[in-house]
Amino acid sequence: MSHAPQLGNAQRLGIGIGWRPEIAEAVEALPGIDWVEAVAENVCPDHLPDSLVRLRARGVTVVPHGVSLGLGGAGRPDTKRLTDLAERAEALGSPLITEHIAFVRAGGPLTASPALEAGHLLPVPRTKDALRVLCENVRIAQDCLPVPLAVENIAALINWPDEEMTEGQFLAELVERTGVRLLIDVANLHTNHVNRGEDPATALDQLPVEAIAYVHVAGGIERDGVWHDTHAHPVSEPVLAVLAELRSRVSPPGVLLERDDNFPPPAELSAELTTIRETLREPGPRPVRGKATATGAGPSRQDGPGTPTTTTGTATATESTAPGEADTHPANAGGTASGPLAPATAAHPAAEQAGTAASAEQTAPGGPDPESTDPARQRLALAQASLLSALVAGTPAPEGFDSRRLGVQSRALGAKRAEVVAKVAPELPRILGGGYRAAFLAYAKSRPMRGGYRRDALDFAEHLLIGDLPEDPAARRELTQWWRDRSGARPPSRAVRIARVARAVLVGR
Repeated sequence: MSHAPQLGNAQRLGIGIGWRPEIAEAVEALPGIDWVEAVAENVCPDHLPDSLVRLRARGVTVVPHGVSLGLGGAGRPDTKRLTDLAERAEALGSPLITEHIAFVRAGGPLTASPALEAGHLLPVPRTKDALRVLCENVRIAQDCLPVPLAVENIAALINWPDEEMTEGQFLAELVERTGVRLLIDVANLHTNHVNRGEDPATALDQLPVEAIAYVHVAGGIERDGVWHDTHAHPVSEPVLAVLAELRSRVSPPGVLLERDDNFPPPAELSAELTTIRETLREPGPRPVRGKATATGAGPSRQDGPGTPTTTTGTATATESTAPGEADTHPANAGGTASGPLAPATAAHPAAEQAGTAASAEQTAPGGPDPESTDPARQRLALAQASLLSALVAGTPAPEGFDSRRLGVQSRALGAKRAEVVAKVAPELPRILGGGYRAAFLAYAKSRPMRGGYRRDALDFAEHLLIGDLPEDPAARRELTQWWRDRSGARPPSRAVRIARVARAVLVGR
């Protein structure tokens, strides 16, 4: 029997777009925007960006979207991170908070090994151990947050060996045990279709659509048979097809366009939002090429909140139709109906199927204490540390993993680190010139992140300086000064920096 709270109707959010500082002005000018989502870690609750303040004054809802909590990790959620999320939700007057079903760090006390940071969202194994840990972590977060929590399915390049559930079963069981809402990213469902052979239609059939808080739509690109969820390319037709599949089952309370880089002109963003609206108004799934089907009785489909009807038939999966180097990255979803997000009513069939063995294991006479997740955390910690070490520290691939795919993931992590470090420390690519990227990727191959990206930038600069790099003496002096200015316990004041520059000019350095 589930002890999860019961889900009521979700608040209708409408059509939204991811708010980013680079497109803040464009977002404010876009017509028909009902709400926005802001990366929680990039918002200071005491000094909200003026753009978000203006949007809120117009009645636009703002939802904080966390990326660093690591609910799928072996450790319990960090209290400070939860407090930070709560403060942002309260400052923004948000109706909910969203995070990811992912792990972002590993190692540390649970494994008596160095702590490792991924700098990226990595997939959780769909096993009983991982599910038990995730459920407890979600409950901890729910208890600490002032508004309901929704969690997002992520994209993945790699498969964990010996998984025990499908994605739909895993999500259904998570909702059944915790009452958490779901943020379903249809682009991630497509990504997992290409990279992991998972049928989006089957996943949608198995997950509890009544638990959906809202939906993400984003672009990506396929290279060498691997789909990269870049959030830097236009939304492709296969992703819109998955959105149509979802819409044929339920009218989502909200749909949001994500764009994180390579921002197009406002007119292109507006056109993409129009395409999303049109997709949501279409009566059923889009006809696209498919390579897998799921036949049989489907889940309860909802033409609108509170009006489920049972359907049967064949659901066709979509496949990518984008060339390798091309740019591919109803009911009205809008509305103003209010009401608190609360946690689904009855157990979903997929949750019952996936949970039977887990429930038996937890209640077996003489078995482990069902209230303790410590043994599961220990096993999960070792597995996640082994994987992350292979990805960011160059250790051998753990048994059962595809070493080629691990290489793709490792290179992707290194490339992302290089890009983000260049953004948080733009002086580094300026000082190093065209050699910045190659130098950073060489550094990242065997040197995992010790903290955030600013710490990574300092570590990279220190690594170069220890090796008497860069070779150009003027660049090396400038890099040395940059590192000294930022590596002390207390960064030098603006006046001190100006004095240093003046002194350097006077002595002809």
